[in-house]
Amino acid sequence: MMKTELLAPAGDIEAAYAALYYGADAIYLGLKNFSARASATNFDEQGLNEITAYAHHLKRKVYVTINTVLQEHELPDLIKSLDICSKCKVDAVILQDLGVAHLIKTQYKELEMHASTQMAVHNKEGALFLKSLGFSRVVLARELTVDEINKISAIEGLETEVFIHGALCYSYSGICEFSAMEYGKSANRGKCLYPCRACFGENKHLFSMKDLALESDILNLNATSLKIEGRKKSALYVAAVTDYYRKILDGQKPDLRRAENIKQIFSRPWCKFHLQGKNKNVIDHDFVGHRGLEIGKIENITKGRLIFTPTHAISRFDGLQIDVEGQEKPFGFSIQNIKQNGKNVFEAQKNIAVEIELPRGYPTLKKDMEVYLASSSQVKGAYDYTKPKPKEFQNKTNVDVTVEVFKDKICALSGCFSSCVKGEFESAKDLGKVYDAFVKSFQKTGDTVFELSQFELKNPLGLFVPASTINELRRGLYNNIVPEFKHGFLSKLPKPLSNKKTGFIIKTDNLHLLDELDLSLFQEIIYLIDEKPDFEKLVALPLEKIRISLPTVCRKPECLITTVKKLMDLGYLKWEVSNYWGLSVVDAKKYDVSFGPFIYMFNSEALLMAKGIGATRVCFGVEDTLKNLEEFSSKAFLPTSFIIYQDVPLFTSAVCIRKNDCTHCKGGQEWLSLSKDGKHFEALSVPCQIMMFDQLPFCAASVAKDVRASYYQMDFCFKPYTSQKVKEISQKLMNFEDIETSIQGNLKRTNI
Repeated sequence: MMKTELLAPAGDIEAAYAALYYGADAIYLGLKNFSARASATNFDEQGLNEITAYAHHLKRKVYVTINTVLQEHELPDLIKSLDICSKCKVDAVILQDLGVAHLIKTQYKELEMHASTQMAVHNKEGALFLKSLGFSRVVLARELTVDEINKISAIEGLETEVFIHGALCYSYSGICEFSAMEYGKSANRGKCLYPCRACFGENKHLFSMKDLALESDILNLNATSLKIEGRKKSALYVAAVTDYYRKILDGQKPDLRRAENIKQIFSRPWCKFHLQGKNKNVIDHDFVGHRGLEIGKIENITKGRLIFTPTHAISRFDGLQIDVEGQEKPFGFSIQNIKQNGKNVFEAQKNIAVEIELPRGYPTLKKDMEVYLASSSQVKGAYDYTKPKPKEFQNKTNVDVTVEVFKDKICALSGCFSSCVKGEFESAKDLGKVYDAFVKSFQKTGDTVFELSQFELKNPLGLFVPASTINELRRGLYNNIVPEFKHGFLSKLPKPLSNKKTGFIIKTDNLHLLDELDLSLFQEIIYLIDEKPDFEKLVALPLEKIRISLPTVCRKPECLITTVKKLMDLGYLKWEVSNYWGLSVVDAKKYDVSFGPFIYMFNSEALLMAKGIGATRVCFGVEDTLKNLEEFSSKAFLPTSFIIYQDVPLFTSAVCIRKNDCTHCKGGQEWLSLSKDGKHFEALSVPCQIMMFDQLPFCAASVAKDVRASYYQMDFCFKPYTSQKVKEISQKLMNFEDIETSIQGNLKRTNI
């Protein structure tokens, strides 16, 4: 049985060394480009080369994250990143974009592909499809239960990776467009501003998640790899969390002291998310950010001094935080003065009352407010680690060397590279020693990236060469060699479609909204179904115009598959999928299958992958910029659709915000009106799922003709409309006029 892998984050090389020292079997890290943690320090080529060589020396692994969606102009830089991964011999690439997958499959077959959590793999069907596409591992959505995880992990020949500790996103990863559409910084491109952490209405943080901490529950998971989140965290944090879980995996019970150390370094309140089933206690409603270790409650405030009894030892210069009602973040300060038993002390013992001097301007503090130890001097010094000297470990390039000795010179050759040194040489007394001297010298590759593989000496006259001359020859040759490594190239594209004629598509989840439309004006009707579609209304519509759309998230696909088969039997041959699970249910080789916007198409390499899968049409990303849409669409060789009207799902979540508990849930739909920073939003709650929308629809009708699309698409899903309103809006859109009150997302932005 394969050993369970402990996978730790490395936002920089110090975190990498700390992770490996404290027992990580593998680390994951990002390069300077295309990392979903763009604000982490990340790695350059030299750093990646050193850490992979060191990890491989320890028989550990290194995975590189190229897990963002890429725009067309970024493809040449993608080639450079993949070249670096190949050159540095990384063990796998964690990716989201199908364009990255296409280049790896066609040009970098030595690189394994791991499906990022950004691909939103949340059921067995999605995992099976990605396996068929050549992925050796899938990183599962964080929302899954232990039973769902183990069901997917039972797939033969496919590895699974599961998050076990760290920050949680409110949305399913990869289908969140909140930061992108509202603030111009895309989570799918590694630049999320985390607007879900903010306060919405009633001074409550409705979407600010606690931290995940599965602790000993990891022993119930059959996943291949257990993953710690935290590429933006310090080496100290990485060391502490890796150490904690290493001990659990090695058979020790969870260590309270080690857990407390983690909380003092960085921690929101902990939860186990939905591992054991539905769990509503996963939101930190009142405060955001690092909280720390709870060590007591305020007993009194007198003369600018805080009095409480700590349950943990504290020292001068430690940091304390206190939850203060009405403030988003806890009030924090560094301890400058402690009294215990009436005496000034440097370190205070636990379970004995202390007096701590408060800083000037402290807020109103009250009895029974919780006190947290948010920073500990003792913990900061508790996780030392060793690391190699700079350049001590490097991935080497094997070289074969041939040396020929002449009377007046010696020459060395390696491939097409050479070096010669002049001299006058006498007969050798011991040819064996001459040979050994050459080999010993050329094995000394020093700081170069070379490693001697095969050596041949041609010395027909049996001459002796001094060591100093041999060394000069070696240095000259190694200086002249230019290491060869793979240089990829962009794929040759088929001829673009002419798109001289364009048509209109309408999409809806309520077929009654079509009642007042002249359907002859539309080339296609896309019907977004659930488990109980409106068969009566559906069969009354022209069959040849209908395309059935599968929902993006489907936690129980077995329930929907019955409906899908019934529709297929009725003759519905055209389908739309917006998540990879749908491609297991509807075979693109047998049916007309188009891709919805959540199978992101931002570049031509992704389009090639879509063509290989069998897609008959793709949809441009709603969060994309007009500049990229113009460039990418001009190269499109598959039919495309451009959404010109939509209530964009800003996020989709498995975290319920209804006030009732699950037992007393009334089911059905419930709408909530929310606001933040002058922006107004509407959240749709259905059992076990939340979707949020801007109060205003996205509209791109006025710029539609700048995008070379086969079809212009208008969506009327999720929000309540009337058939009359749909008619009014569609008429305006067909005249390429924007709706007066609407948003345009990133169309006019240049850098998302």
